[in-house]
Amino acid sequence: MTNPDMTAQIRTGDGFIAALDQSGGSTPKALRLYGVEESAYANDDEMYDLIHDMRARIIRAPAFHGDKVIGAILFEMTMDRDVDGTPTAEHLWNTHRIVPFLKCDKGLEDEADGVQLLRPIPNLDALCQRAVAKGVFGTKMRSVISAASASGIKAVVAQQFAIARQIMSHGLVPIIEPEVTISIADKAEAEAMLLDAIKAELDVLPDGQEVMLKLTLPETANHYLPLVQHKAVMRVVALSGGYSRTEANTRLCANTGIIASFSRALTEGLSADQTDSAFNTTIAQTIDSIFDASCAG
Repeated sequence: MTNPDMTAQIRTGDGFIAALDQSGGSTPKALRLYGVEESAYANDDEMYDLIHDMRARIIRAPAFHGDKVIGAILFEMTMDRDVDGTPTAEHLWNTHRIVPFLKCDKGLEDEADGVQLLRPIPNLDALCQRAVAKGVFGTKMRSVISAASASGIKAVVAQQFAIARQIMSHGLVPIIEPEVTISIADKAEAEAMLLDAIKAELDVLPDGQEVMLKLTLPETANHYLPLVQHKAVMRVVALSGGYSRTEANTRLCANTGIIASFSRALTEGLSADQTDSAFNTTIAQTIDSIFDASCAG
């Protein structure tokens, strides 16, 4: 049973969803951008301590609050850790009124047929049960599309929805993320195929079941409006996908009903050596800009 207050926040709240879910593979790059080189840690445990410190610093910032940041996606290790002595998901909701989500996938298979499917997610039921016990509202899983391959895209979407149905059986709301790589020459064609594949899956969901969608900002404004308006979609959010924050915000403003769920664009400009005052000012300015773009559509 989903929390009705969290549901209302996600369904109708003004703002965006922060992506604080860098996994093991992307953590070194995230730390480098934050000004922490690989020489600063000797092993994975120390690396994860440093990335948790960065995430906790963001969460503690006065501007990081549910009036503009309606949700946050957490890495599993972040869910299992505390912020100021309180489990992270509980801290987000009780202190900041930010709805917690969990990145539940285990990475990607090698590319085939123009896409990268999800690797198997062992013990997904146990992970979902643990997430529910910790007060998590939903999950997120990311696949990648690198070519306008109708069969590949159909396979990505079918896999995502199959896993989403398993997640929904635990009372969690899944965020389905089939990311289209922004640099491919046939991006618009891939997006047309993706729209059709997603709509076909949504149309056969039982009444009352809802998912969320996290999509690359499209080449044609409002391309995904039929998904925004679909009865089985709680919310559509956009990833920054490698666009600069300025470019991502500009594209976001052109898409009605879609809000941001940025990761790298959210942390752009933050540095480990900033004073708390400078850090809080920078993240506040970033939050304002992403909030404004999310509310413009």
